[in-house]
Amino acid sequence: MNAVLQILTYVVPFLLVLTVIVTIHEMGHFLVARAFGVKVDRFAIGFGSGPSRTDRHGIEWRIGWIPLGGYVKFSGDLDASSVPDKRGLDVLKSEIIATHGVGAERDYFHFKPVWQRMLIVAAGPAANFILSILIFTLLFSVVGVELRPARVAEVTAGSPAALAGFRSGDLITKIDGRIIEDAGEVTRKVSLSSGDAIAFTVERDGREVEVVATPERRVENDPIAGRVTVGRIGLALGSTSAERRQVRYNPIEAVGQGVRETGNILGTTLTYLGRIFTGRESGDQLSGPLGIAKASGALTNAAVDANPDPGAIAINLLLTLTSFAAILSIGIGFINLMPIPVLDGGHLVFYAYEAVAKKPVAAGVQEAGYRVGLALLAGLMLFATWNDLQKLNLFQFLGGLVS
Repeated sequence: MNAVLQILTYVVPFLLVLTVIVTIHEMGHFLVARAFGVKVDRFAIGFGSGPSRTDRHGIEWRIGWIPLGGYVKFSGDLDASSVPDKRGLDVLKSEIIATHGVGAERDYFHFKPVWQRMLIVAAGPAANFILSILIFTLLFSVVGVELRPARVAEVTAGSPAALAGFRSGDLITKIDGRIIEDAGEVTRKVSLSSGDAIAFTVERDGREVEVVATPERRVENDPIAGRVTVGRIGLALGSTSAERRQVRYNPIEAVGQGVRETGNILGTTLTYLGRIFTGRESGDQLSGPLGIAKASGALTNAAVDANPDPGAIAINLLLTLTSFAAILSIGIGFINLMPIPVLDGGHLVFYAYEAVAKKPVAAGVQEAGYRVGLALLAGLMLFATWNDLQKLNLFQFLGGLVS
């Protein structure tokens, strides 16, 4: 029974959210393709066989039994990741004309102008970002957000903050010249700045004081992310109830806040990846499916524990999973835009070359690119899974069984 509860808590919310996000991603490809008159054979949610129906346009709509993704199959595609070279296009064109007549090839994806193909490919990640903006817009306008001033409640003795001159009661108003409205902005900036000096502007006794502190790396156990290495300066932030304010934005303001929040998450992701490549971060915050499932389960538990009332539990679960979907959607959109041949970003690179060279990338180059891309993705997934297993303390558990 405990195992069943664990599955329901961790796996089901993750699969539910993932299915919604993948559906939106594929719908982005599908809608733009149909707007350009591209013939589509199948729109599938999940993999494997399952219930399906064919509409009057000849498109098969299928729900697979394995809810781990989805795809859109354009007519003429032999391989979902293929970008045929000139010889392959000539063969495909001959087959289409022989079967459907001259001019029929104009309805096929591979014979559309390159700019249309690029828009169709980019529409998937774009749909993910739009979904996130819409979710944040809804949350900011209907639920609102609690803004907590970055008031210093405690300074740890001997910490970078203490050495920099922070005092209890200081109000952080700016970081590197940028205005701060919420304590969370301070935490995010510090956590990704270990080893880098940060200029803080604080309000102290009615006047502004400049304080410069350099975060140091620490290993912490986060209730959602697990064991991670982050930057810390030794400050405890805690505003009073009188200082906190609940803000609900009007629809126009909420859209702006939604775009800003999506941009902030993308910016944080790019900053973190950049720090990994420059050796300033260990990469232990990268998570794979196990880590994401664990995070969804932890969020679910937190939503349930927040209020035992069934109605409150339902509302908290809905809000929590909706917020989680927005963040995960940004992640999936970002990953798909990476310039790796098997992903949307790789296809865009190939089409950009075609637009400049006036011919598709050679088949041999594409094949080599896909092999390298698959190797990169496999390596990334292995690294992320290794992180997940370490955060789950599996190796310590196995070591305890052996000893």
